[in-house]
Amino acid sequence: MHETLLKAIRVMTVDDHHVFREGIGAMLATQKDMELVAEASTGEQAVELYAEHKPDITLMDLRLPGINGIDAMLLIRERFPRARMIVLTTYKGDVQALRALKAGAAGYLLKSMLRVYMLDTIRAVHAGQKRIPPEIAAEMAEYAADDSLTTREVQVLKSVAAGNANKMIADRLNISEDTVKAHMKNILSKLGANDRTHAVTIAARRGFLDLN
Repeated sequence: MHETLLKAIRVMTVDDHHVFREGIGAMLATQKDMELVAEASTGEQAVELYAEHKPDITLMDLRLPGINGIDAMLLIRERFPRARMIVLTTYKGDVQALRALKAGAAGYLLKSMLRVYMLDTIRAVHAGQKRIPPEIAAEMAEYAADDSLTTREVQVLKSVAAGNANKMIADRLNISEDTVKAHMKNILSKLGANDRTHAVTIAARRGFLDLN
């Protein structure tokens, strides 16, 4: 009897660090049921190479030069709705994870987890399942009922994080100081923060300050 040959899972990696892509390639090379078909270092290149190779699974970094990983996923899935994406990131904030899942990611992995979870996650997502690490799922559940920060509130908080006083924030955003104060009051309430510094710390941990 001839052994049935399984079709290899075709994988594309998207990351702007060559050494990191090499490491993933080395891991994939040890698997008989996986094949690395393309590597991209930017979001724009990811969109182009996906259209050319149509991989079964795309491993997508979130922080990329030019188009970020979330926008690249949206562009790819706009043309190829069945595209299966797994996010690889160093950021475990619930906000980033939620954005990635809304953009169509079926898996979400911290780069520190790759050696343990990556290969199983690729197989699971290829089989139509979703995979989110327990600690990220727990954090998403913890904040699920919270009000999200608005785009303007994120802009104000980013200016606070940069060390700007209310007057400078008001001038930069072309709003009044009273409006800045009102935004800060809302931000402190939504984040459960004691003061401006505490708000920046919480927002950074949860991923708000990484949003475009």
